Formats: sequence, C-alpha cells, structure tokens
Amino acid sequence: MSPEPNQQDKAKERAFFDAVLDGDGYDVFTPESTAKIIDTIMELGRAQPEMQTADLGCGSGVFSDKLHDRGLKCIGLDLSFNLVKVGGETYSNIHFVNGDVETQPFADDTFDLVVLSGLVHHLPDPTLCAAEVFRILKPGGRFVAFDPNRRNPFMYLYRDRTSPMYSSKGVTENERPVLSEEVAKTFSDVGFDVGSAYLSGLSYTYVESGLVRWLLPVYNAIDSIMFRPRFMNKFSAFVFTYGVKG
Repeated sequence: MSPEPNQQDKAKERAFFDAVLDGDGYDVFTPESTAKIIDTIMELGRAQPEMQTADLGCGSGVFSDKLHDRGLKCIGLDLSFNLVKVGGETYSNIHFVNGDVETQPFADDTFDLVVLSGLVHHLPDPTLCAAEVFRILKPGGRFVAFDPNRRNPFMYLYRDRTSPMYSSKGVTENERPVLSEEVAKTFSDVGFDVGSAYLSGLSYTYVESGLVRWLLPVYNAIDSIMFRPRFMNKFSAFVFTYGVKG
C-alpha cells in the first residue's frame, strides 16, 4: 500500500540509505563544516556535559560521535539498518537504535536534548516527529534541527522539485528543502517555544550529481562569502530550528 501524499515513504527511504553505502560512513561535509554544525547545536541547545541526548536521523553516527566528544551522553536513532550497523561498528562508545522518528522506542521525558540531524526535510509532514520529540524530552528540554533552506538559491535550484534545474540524483523521493517559518510552526503547534537561526559557509566534500560535483568548489567558495552579510542571513544554505519544552 502506498503512503498518503503527506506521509514519508519509509520503504523507499530505508531502501535508499540501506543501499547508498558499501559499508562506509555517510559524511558529506568537510571536518571544518561538521565542527561548525556541532558548535551551533551546542549553542542553540544550551548543551552541557552529561546531558542525555538523542541524535535522530543519526545515519552512521558522524554527529553522534562529535556530540559524544563534547561530553554529551548520546544515543543515535536511524531508519536505516545498514547505517546503524556501520555506526555501531565504528563508534563502540555510542548506543545506536534502528527505529522510526515518528514512533520512537524511547520513554516519555527521557532526554535533555534532541538533535534532528538533517532529518525534518525528509518528512513531507513532520508533525508526528515533532510530537514525538516533545514526548521524549524532559520538561525544560531542548531540541535543535538543521535542514537545507529553500530560500537559498542553490538549494532551491538543485533540490526543489519546482526548479527547472532540479536533480534527483543522491536524494530520496521524500526530500525537499524547508521554509523556516513552516518548520517553526510545526514544532510550535505541538507545544515548543521555537526560534530559527541560519548558517552558511558549510563546505561539501561530495554530491551524487556529476555536474554539480564538478561545480562543487565554486559553490563552496561562493557560499562562504555571499551569505556572510547580516541582511543575507535568511538566505543561508541551512536553517536551524530550535526550541524548549515548557
């Protein structure tokens, strides 16, 4: 049975990420860009050592490991069995769970911090995910999500289905860039006090499309400069949505 239009096709999502790698980790950012993302998560999540943390959409555990290095007690969850398996084999100090963010296996009021690692833009309607994040967070707990920004011209041209330059290579059928206000409203509607932030200057090491891969150094250079001015902030490549459970 096919999913409803506003539901994630989990079978295709799982199959894509189960097959996308041959036993390797899934890491498309340079180490410097990964560090910038982790810095932003720590700041927006007001993270402190020993916080119980869930990394949702953890993939093979790249961000889970970095969060652990910052002193957080991190558990990773991902829909892909293969990626979770790679994570467990690579990072023995982190517990990984194969599961669905819309029906999470965690008890109520478990975590101090929830990180959604490039996850929301894989959900046509993230309402169930937002409600689950609210459920598993302790009162006063925080979440931080980061996703590609639809207002960024490169993200729109390359990744939005309405763009004449849209490329389906290297993405699942569920993916699309997000608008910050739509994601913020979804999390606000389930009870969070929500804010948005933006980040540019994140350099990629790999994309699937051959043409875009050839242009990648140009994109990395432009992105590091073009969106630096304050008035260009909302057009940055990535939007961070963050909030606190009252």
